Amino acid sequence: MANYQNATELSKLTLGKSTQYCSEYTPDLLQGVPRSLNRDDLALESSNLPFVGEDVWYGFELSWLNEKGKPVVAVAEFRFACTSTNIVESKSFKLYLNSFNQTRFASIKQVEEILTKDLSNIAGSPAKVSLYGVDHCPALDIAKKLDNCFCIDGEDISIDHYQYDPELLVNAQDKEESTIVEEHLVSHLLKSNCLITNQPDWASVYIQYSGKAINHALLLKYLISFRQHNEFHEQCVERIYCDLQKFCQLEELTVFARYTRRGGLDINPFRSSHTNQAPFARTLRQ
Repeated sequence: MANYQNATELSKLTLGKSTQYCSEYTPDLLQGVPRSLNRDDLALESSNLPFVGEDVWYGFELSWLNEKGKPVVAVAEFRFACTSTNIVESKSFKLYLNSFNQTRFASIKQVEEILTKDLSNIAGSPAKVSLYGVDHCPALDIAKKLDNCFCIDGEDISIDHYQYDPELLVNAQDKEESTIVEEHLVSHLLKSNCLITNQPDWASVYIQYSGKAINHALLLKYLISFRQHNEFHEQCVERIYCDLQKFCQLEELTVFARYTRRGGLDINPFRSSHTNQAPFARTLRQ
């Protein structure tokens, strides 16, 4: 899997390399990764994707100076359509945001407009940026549950294999059963590793579907099989979505992963058969 790991587009990234932090606004720090690298591996055509959705990022370490030199801080929400040409490489994103630290701007609106322009350019499609005061960001209010999700982590299963294995889903449904159900499931046990640095990425993954019932134990084993798998956040979520559709042929499906933050940023990919926008679903881990 992930046979695009040695792609020339990835070799040019700052990710995994020693870098210096710049504290003066520098938009050229941003780097993009073509979504096509992962989608070619999944045999997906950009013009005919089996899902809609977006990538929602939250930035917790954004600061700049006002015109008098006084620091301003904010929490940022960034939204990128899953149809954008590129994903934003996370380390370059952090370096870019840090370049605002010692730069003066006239207003929060100006910062928002600059972020929108730069991020749209690197993503290859319009990005949406919203800035909030650190004492109130509605999207980050902690929710105990998302749509009454059932947590499958209590399944009493034995695990001795931690390499990605989609074949675990082959028998995840009773082929003789014809009843259609709707379930809202969550597992907090999703872990994968960065494609370049091998650093661990931790997430809660929400799966909402309509179709023949999926065996919870086999689904959990499948999700745990990502534990030593190397891929970017967005790519893992698209792989989960495609595997569930391939083996379970669901009538409706949504896969939403909320990853824990690193370096002041978290990434939350959302893919769905029927709805574009990710819900608010922050838990204590985020």
